[in-house]
Amino acid sequence: MSTSTGATGTDITTDSVRELLSDRKVFPGLPDDLGEDAELVLDSLGLVWLLHVVEERYGLVVEPTDEDIAGLTSLRRLTGYLSAAQKGGVRGDA
Repeated sequence: MSTSTGATGTDITTDSVRELLSDRKVFPGLPDDLGEDAELVLDSLGLVWLLHVVEERYGLVVEPTDEDIAGLTSLRRLTGYLSAAQKGGVRGDA
């Protein structure tokens, strides 16, 4: 995965990711009270939109591998992945 960070100074948190997922036009099936460990299934359109918004808001470009995508199964895991990418802690392309 390739990443680059912007200089927004704002950390990606569980609450900020939950807010990004609150767009009912893109994620119509997600409950308002989405728990951190509740099963999360993002379709390809939703994932593309989410990564686009992350780039706009945080200046973070993330290109997850298929393996990365398979692991994004909860709000906690998605937040951890984006937070690690923001801090430069996600592995790069090999």
